[in-house]
Amino acid sequence: MNLYLIGYRGSGKSTVAPLVANALDWTFIDTDREIVKLTGQSIQSTFEFDGQAVFREWEATVIRAVSMRSRTVISLGGGAILAESNRQTLQDTGWVVWLKAAAEVLHHRIQGDSNAKSSRPPLTELDSLMEIRTVLNERQNFYAACADYTVEVDELTAIEAADLIVNRWQSVDK
Repeated sequence: MNLYLIGYRGSGKSTVAPLVANALDWTFIDTDREIVKLTGQSIQSTFEFDGQAVFREWEATVIRAVSMRSRTVISLGGGAILAESNRQTLQDTGWVVWLKAAAEVLHHRIQGDSNAKSSRPPLTELDSLMEIRTVLNERQNFYAACADYTVEVDELTAIEAADLIVNRWQSVDK
């Protein structure tokens, strides 16, 4: 059994997941970091030179590999839930938490992240806030369908979100 964190970029998955892992005394893995290790290039470069389809193939490969583990808190890329095979893997091998945030909150967080522009490719030709609104709208149902538990993180610190997840996890009938 693993614990997966899903949500749009900027929702706090990579920040909250290690806090949850530490509290549970589990391992933490970030699938985006694993893809970078595997490919030897940034996500931005993979998107730019190989295309989104190739990136999604790498992503599915990494998700299948990390799903074989147990007692691991796994932070997934924002688009990981787009592939049916990924959604099925998550549901078959763990408990899924959606870190949900409003588009404006995500935009503010992404704009405040100095690494975001260099590490994350644009997904559309739209301005950043419109892109978030559009893509979030497209993914909303996928996130909701995957999630066993949803944490609205708009007004929470990472520690507060992690505490909610750990408390809920400890009360779940596994």
